[in-house]
Amino acid sequence: MMKIDTWILTVAFLLPLLTEISYAEKPNIIVIYTDDQGYGDASCLNPDAKFLTPNLDKLAREGVAFTNGHSSDTVCTPSRYGLLTGRYCWRTSKKTGVMQAEGDCLIAAGRMTLASMLRDQGYDTAMVGKWHLGMDFPGTSKARDWSQPVQDMPLDKGFDYFYGIPASLNYGVLAWFEGRHAKIPPTVYTAKKPNKRHMDYRIEPPYQDSPEGTQKALGKPGMEIASDFIDNQCLTRFTDTAISWMDAKQDRTESGKPFFLYLPFTSPHYPVCPLPEFWGQGDCGGYGEFVIETDHHVGRILSFLKKSGLDQNTMVIFTSDNGPENSWKKRITDFSHRSNGNYRGGKRDIYEGGHRVPFFIRWPEGIKNPGRTTNELVGQVDILATIAELIGAELPFNAGEDSQSFASILTQPKIAHQRVPLINHSASGRFSITEGDWKLILPHRKNKRELYQLTVDPSEQNNVLEDHPEIAQSLEKKITQIVCQGRSTPGLRQSNDTGYWKDLNWIQPKKYGQ
Repeated sequence: MMKIDTWILTVAFLLPLLTEISYAEKPNIIVIYTDDQGYGDASCLNPDAKFLTPNLDKLAREGVAFTNGHSSDTVCTPSRYGLLTGRYCWRTSKKTGVMQAEGDCLIAAGRMTLASMLRDQGYDTAMVGKWHLGMDFPGTSKARDWSQPVQDMPLDKGFDYFYGIPASLNYGVLAWFEGRHAKIPPTVYTAKKPNKRHMDYRIEPPYQDSPEGTQKALGKPGMEIASDFIDNQCLTRFTDTAISWMDAKQDRTESGKPFFLYLPFTSPHYPVCPLPEFWGQGDCGGYGEFVIETDHHVGRILSFLKKSGLDQNTMVIFTSDNGPENSWKKRITDFSHRSNGNYRGGKRDIYEGGHRVPFFIRWPEGIKNPGRTTNELVGQVDILATIAELIGAELPFNAGEDSQSFASILTQPKIAHQRVPLINHSASGRFSITEGDWKLILPHRKNKRELYQLTVDPSEQNNVLEDHPEIAQSLEKKITQIVCQGRSTPGLRQSNDTGYWKDLNWIQPKKYGQ
């Protein structure tokens, strides 16, 4: 009996140490997600850029730059869903466009997210920044009770801590929310105001006491806002809060737990509102100044990691939710700057400029032969499976249905990565499928099929459908299977969240239901 008791005591003593060793082997993970930043808005990807992004360039230079990395959609909400769940958003009820600030969260209760997976693997998890996946606010816009908590939001989707805003700034309900409450709730009103530094708008004081007051003052209906909210404070507040949260994790050395930080910035999405200290920098007007400010805050995160001794075993993933806003066209004529690089289109478009985005990963302790550039096809939906493989977690059959690990690109660069076909999706609901060199754009409304060989025609100028009908037929068969199977990856068939919808006009409704 004494021997058994001694063994139990020994195990009880060693278990925390074993757990700490296990934790120590896992990297900290930071995902920095910018908003409407095009492929050409990183100077390491665009030799003709009219501004410099030295901190993004550092990520590329000291990690891996993915020159064929894609958001899963071409606007905010669906791309964020894909990033966090590893599942294409068009499988949900959200088939086009984006959400408002208020609404049922698009991530269903019980669905695994990047945050919940990492939390279950022993990580502390935090989100700081823009959510845009729906929140349940207390009451209605005409009768709020801000003493009550916000529900169906990041704290219900795997995050231990939340500081940020509900959605894009033009949708209102703007306040500095921390946890389920805002210290100063959104009880006043405003609307868009002219922007002297860009062609868009500002969200800044003075504010009115009622929607009618805003209508009278600005000629537009008022949206809910907190009296202390101002648009150009987002980047500073988010970065300050993220650093404070990470610093607090450092103080809890007894836990030894790794952390996951999701840091979705609001830039360079409208309103383009760089702080005065960045005015005059670069040669691309206010937009360039705003990207420079964004890069500055990325640098602040990297500096904190280095000073705190976290630098070597922290994986920093940087990417953007979609291509650049329509003002990219005017930047070409005014500044000779191409936010979409050499690609066709921008935000909302099914073409490469809509979804091929900056995509960098830096992890000094884990990446073999850093400083590489790869043109292997990857998607943001793949981040879930990649991280799961790297930390030894197993995804259940009903999670990350469209997520395929690209861990080998980071750790075994000599092994070729062969991705299953990647699906992209436009704001209007149009589909494309890319496999290897080939991209097929499916028919949609009055638009017919288009086929491009991206290796020889990356700007999608030459539709070769008539020359290669067999390739188009093969790709159409594959996307049909991916849609109808409810998953891209091998495994049990899963259900999409809805029945047949009209954007699938190349699929017979009967085939969809089989």
